[in-house]
Amino acid sequence: MDINDGKPRCPWMFKVPEYLPYHDQEWGVPSHDDNHHFEHLVMENFQAGLSFATIFRRRKNYRKAFAEFNP
Repeated sequence: MDINDGKPRCPWMFKVPEYLPYHDQEWGVPSHDDNHHFEHLVMENFQAGLSFATIFRRRKNYRKAFAEFNP
């Protein structure tokens, strides 16, 4: 993915480089996957008091800890 590919993007996306795939492939995209919903629920709960960037950078470890968010 190229940040200079001419696609319209939200200003918040440029704050953290790791946001590019999240912004382009997940944010605002409807999901009907229970695991995906559970993942976002868990991440939102862990975010309390922390920045989303902090939680987002730990996402890979959360996936391991929560068995790929399989409820």
